[in-house]
Amino acid sequence: MSESGAQQEHPTVILPGQKDSFDFGGLGVNWKIDGSDTGQRFSVVHHPLAPRALAAPLHYHHNEDEYSYVLKGTLGALLGDAVEEAGPGTWVFKPRGQWHTFWNAGDTPCEIIEVISPAGFEDFFREIAEAWGDLERFTTISKKYALDMDLESVPGLCERFGLTFPEL
Repeated sequence: MSESGAQQEHPTVILPGQKDSFDFGGLGVNWKIDGSDTGQRFSVVHHPLAPRALAAPLHYHHNEDEYSYVLKGTLGALLGDAVEEAGPGTWVFKPRGQWHTFWNAGDTPCEIIEVISPAGFEDFFREIAEAWGDLERFTTISKKYALDMDLESVPGLCERFGLTFPEL
């Protein structure tokens, strides 16, 4: 699909390593399909997670739903008050309007494919990568993407689930 949503004449093939990536110190982001490729309907990122790594503080999307497909390893997720673990072949739905977070619940690497709908939030990761280490910019970028982030949740999550998280 083009930006206008028109059908492309030829299929698109995305090879491993073909797109940009960034490592946030336990959570990787490999951009695969941008909103400009889907008429802004959805985007896709690939998240490799280091063993026992917390992906993000507890957070709340006002605009996007996220659908995570586990490729390998064990994904842990806190969805509202429910704690779930998901293995390969499992989908985990993280709807907008629900506090949630996720992590690698195992001692081996975990990889997920994340479908984000509607598109646009894939650019949050790009902006955070550019601002990595600047907490003030992190807060500004989160607001721009209508993302509420509970940074104070990190120590408790790490202790509760035996996880690590990089310094912001």
